[in-house]
Amino acid sequence: MGASTLTIRLDNELKRGASEVAAYYGLDLSSVTRAFYKQMVNTRRIPLTFAPEEPNDESLEAIAEGDEFLASGKPGRFANGRDLIEAAVS
Repeated sequence: MGASTLTIRLDNELKRGASEVAAYYGLDLSSVTRAFYKQMVNTRRIPLTFAPEEPNDESLEAIAEGDEFLASGKPGRFANGRDLIEAAVS
């Protein structure tokens, strides 16, 4: 089996961001690119989604509950974020 070299042009910011994500998982961009191509060949699909992620039912309920609370104008249980965090860790 021979090897080939692939050269692509990326915006510097895109490359930096992608490198950070890859490094978080202990990988480099070459390894991620090879894994992407292997996944494409193994599944006979392009492993990408172009649709925005939709919130699940539980998240939609929480969003509606939050919107309802904000619209009510009632004061919250905590005066500020620090009080909330302190209550959560104690």
